[in-house]
Amino acid sequence: METEEFANQFFKKLMGEYDHQQYSHSGIDGHRVANRLAELSRIGLTPEGGSSRMGFSKEEREAKELVKSWMKEAGLSVREDGAGNVFGRLEGKVKGEAAVLSGSHVDSVPNGGHFDGPLGVLAALEVVEAWRETGFVPNKPYEVVIFTDEEGSRFNGGLLGSEAMIGEIDREHMLKLVDVYGNSFEQVLTEYGLSVDHFFTSERVLSEVAAFVEVHIEQGKRLEKEDLPVGIVTGIAGPCWMEISFIGEAGHAGNTPMDDRADALIAASRFVSKVEELPSVVSPSAVATVGRLHVYPNGVNVIPGKVTLTVDIRDIHEETRDELVEKIVLLGEQVAAERGVSVEMNEKTRIMPVPVSEEMQRKGKAAVEKLGYRPYYLPSGAGHDAMIVGRKVPAAMLFTRSKDGVSHNPKEWSSLNDCVATIHVLKNMVEELVK
Repeated sequence: METEEFANQFFKKLMGEYDHQQYSHSGIDGHRVANRLAELSRIGLTPEGGSSRMGFSKEEREAKELVKSWMKEAGLSVREDGAGNVFGRLEGKVKGEAAVLSGSHVDSVPNGGHFDGPLGVLAALEVVEAWRETGFVPNKPYEVVIFTDEEGSRFNGGLLGSEAMIGEIDREHMLKLVDVYGNSFEQVLTEYGLSVDHFFTSERVLSEVAAFVEVHIEQGKRLEKEDLPVGIVTGIAGPCWMEISFIGEAGHAGNTPMDDRADALIAASRFVSKVEELPSVVSPSAVATVGRLHVYPNGVNVIPGKVTLTVDIRDIHEETRDELVEKIVLLGEQVAAERGVSVEMNEKTRIMPVPVSEEMQRKGKAAVEKLGYRPYYLPSGAGHDAMIVGRKVPAAMLFTRSKDGVSHNPKEWSSLNDCVATIHVLKNMVEELVK
């Protein structure tokens, strides 16, 4: 399908579901939001109707340039830092005040959807458009931000733009990176129109940032089950990835009696089945997932001698996440002892979770209630730029209902009604923050 035809159909689908009378008010225009989502959908359109805008790609650059043009039309002063992060700034009435930031990203996973990232950017920009139409001028500066390479498809990492902004980039590590095409980090930056030296000078004076609020699709089904358009995020989970190997003894499947085996796969199976029971013991927001498993030697007629698996352990609170890690480690040791095999455990990564402060949650609650919606609180199991920025400044997130919980997929969908409802909540919340 041609990009123009797709964008037209995408726009018509958004508008066909839209209740203009209920949602287009207070300066917020659903037609404008739909048109901009559709325009962005053209960039990096895949044959399956998805989005492919890898970080540091010409498609991500094109999307940024388009949004920059809209920022300028809205009267914002626009700048781009050395990491490619874009900031559209509206000055406040009071000089010297720290700015309130809102936004997200425009890069995508390969063959992803059209809401993950762009909705947060366009929501932040629509607040400015609404203020222009209603004559509202904030006391504090307000900035719409587009962060670079949130998804991490280029270097199998992600969140590089927000990490650069808060000064948490390891130069030595970054310069060793090679992308999925075999290109060096420096080469990728150069082709993108940036330079290594400028990239590592992107750290912002964070005393100049009062708060950050990010709108994002939920990527889950909780809001859909509650029949609510928008939710208040309580925290962003930090993952700990454990690689665990159960080591037994390979043997002939026919000639080794059942009572004389050290079957590594049986041990791994016992472990996997019990992991599911542990998260609820420590926290209602904790999760643990065995997502990858390798069996050696992986023969039809060979007793497995070794099984290596990964456990992804997450929670929005560091204490309970780490408690869950300890319980999973203890479980591995217990299962190995019971089954007469040995076990090796290696921690691959541990990222600090970022809970949203009670004060920011209260502001979200007030913004939701002002519109007559029932406040609903939910954790974010996925990482977002707000997780990075929230390490240094007050941060909050608002989630928009996702149809069937689908994300990172061409079928990703949030109704325009839900998108615009979330923008109204964002506007209410930001107006309190910029007072």
